[in-house]
Amino acid sequence: MRIEFERAGRDCAVEVEIGVNDDPATLGCPEIARGYPVCQATVSPLSRGYAGFLGWVQLVDSDRHGEGFHFDHFEPLGPVPHPFAMYGFPGSLFDAPHSDFESWSFLAHSFLCGCGADLLDGPKEIDSVLGLSWGFRKSRKGMEILQPSLLTPADWDRHHPFLEEAFPDWTFLPGFSGRAAER
Repeated sequence: MRIEFERAGRDCAVEVEIGVNDDPATLGCPEIARGYPVCQATVSPLSRGYAGFLGWVQLVDSDRHGEGFHFDHFEPLGPVPHPFAMYGFPGSLFDAPHSDFESWSFLAHSFLCGCGADLLDGPKEIDSVLGLSWGFRKSRKGMEILQPSLLTPADWDRHHPFLEEAFPDWTFLPGFSGRAAER
């Protein structure tokens, strides 16, 4: 899936690939990850400097974490003081969920975001550019991979109460700041 968007007056795109983890070692995963989905989202073009900063706010609804969506971050780093699961210049998303659970449902809402108008000196603001949904259902019958689909600005806004409670020092701006379209 290719999603085109505008950011800071530039035409950009994110390429989203959902596949099957058929080589866990290459992806840094244990062998039990074999057969689970892998999500990779890559932003282009590369921007120079701070203008290129983007990150992914990812929330997951999973029958292994209780009711509703929860914040999903890169667990090896431990608790984080910000809402980004991953970030960079520009931010790429990589996720390869896996477990030895016999059954498991996993639905991710992944939002590509920036830090408002002034990254260095401004308030701690998160502006979402676009969002996508993806995931899987694992049962005794096998693995059903849920292909990516676009989320709406209203989907982003519905997550604000949870995000504002989890990250009270941050402001989550309403809607999407870019014009995103699937191609």
